Amino acid sequence: MEKVDFSKYGKTFQEGLAQLILEDRSFSDQMQEVMKFEFFEFRYLQVFVQKIFDYRNKYGVHPTNKIMITLLRASIDDENDAVKKQVRDYFARIYKAGFGVEGDEYIKETSLDFCRKQKLKEAMLESVRLLKNSSFDEISEVINEALKLGSDNKFGYDYKVDFEKRFELKTRNAVSTGWKEIDELCKGGLGEGELGVVIAPTGAGKSMALVHLGAEAIKEGKTVIHYTLELASTVIASRYDSCITGVPLKDLYSFKEQIFETVQELEGNLIIKEYPTKSASPTTIKTHLEKLRQRGIPIDIIIVDYGDLLRPNVIRKEKRLELETIYEDLRALAQEFKCPCYTASQTNRSGLNAEVITMESISEAFNKCFVADFIFSLSRTIQDKNTNSGRLFIAKNRNGPDGLIYPIFMDTGKVTIKVLPSTGETVDSIVAKTSKEQGELLKEKYKQFKKGR
Repeated sequence: MEKVDFSKYGKTFQEGLAQLILEDRSFSDQMQEVMKFEFFEFRYLQVFVQKIFDYRNKYGVHPTNKIMITLLRASIDDENDAVKKQVRDYFARIYKAGFGVEGDEYIKETSLDFCRKQKLKEAMLESVRLLKNSSFDEISEVINEALKLGSDNKFGYDYKVDFEKRFELKTRNAVSTGWKEIDELCKGGLGEGELGVVIAPTGAGKSMALVHLGAEAIKEGKTVIHYTLELASTVIASRYDSCITGVPLKDLYSFKEQIFETVQELEGNLIIKEYPTKSASPTTIKTHLEKLRQRGIPIDIIIVDYGDLLRPNVIRKEKRLELETIYEDLRALAQEFKCPCYTASQTNRSGLNAEVITMESISEAFNKCFVADFIFSLSRTIQDKNTNSGRLFIAKNRNGPDGLIYPIFMDTGKVTIKVLPSTGETVDSIVAKTSKEQGELLKEKYKQFKKGR
């Protein structure tokens, strides 16, 4: 007789299933209707899942990780020491690893299919018994009830059942920008599922800023997926070489061996994917990311250089509407792959030589700013470029204050960007200063004109 349990799927499958029952309340609802603890091959997983379901039955809410710590400390005394240790060691492992199970959709679909079939089998056996003395309606009710059990019930966040969830400490797993002043403003950097946008005019350093952000993530041990729609992949890679090693772009060939050694020692990794301008859409990027994930390549941060050069998934009559949907799709990618996503946006003509670039200078579609979580602009006048200086303006920050201005040091020859301590400048003070300087310049020109006459 065939053994009715999950043993044929293996230990990793069963441990992933138990973790999903804890992490996904809707899935847990489905499994509680159709699953028997005996389906788990291992006693420690039976105990673990039983504690989850017992708590749900008693209190009417789904347990959090914090509650599970208490449950596993206090309420498994009736088990032997070996099982106690296995249960606690298992929970410690998944707690340390954080949320997320590899192959979660496969595990959910397979386990639900298995359990629902067992329930249907039981109902069919019961129907055979009822055939002699019961009516057709009774038999039909038994079968229909079995078919309903374990069906999809993802109706959304349940205010009562999911009570504990809103009191969990939320972790963003932010990736640092590499700028201490900016990290302090946005609570450590850009977090999972968040979209960051760099705004700058042509030649001000959008691509350089994106390379800097990617390089800092690599230094943290992250895997960066960098999409380029304007420059060749080798050009982007060379910029990463310079940014990470400090070797000027013009001297990279001379320091090839040194760069190689430095790159090999990095904990993180970089994958650069090049697409011709306007040839790739957000869906193209999603397909590529799925392929990487299937190959077991981690996706820790996505960089798109830059969003305005993507082809929209849906063609609209107006360009601004297309750009809005592109940025919405990029944020959706960040949410789906549970990582930060950075891109850049071009300014309109008013930003070409502006002292400070605000969101009013964003090109074509102001509405694309709405979906972004963090937006900063880079402004560099002709004089700034000659002195390797400029300004960084925090235009939007969902995780802290915005409207702040920071002076920057920017050496494009080494792909180096440093954010310096704030001088207390504001947009109003800079506008007033610029207006005054322009007025004085006009007066001087007028004097020269009069002398010439």
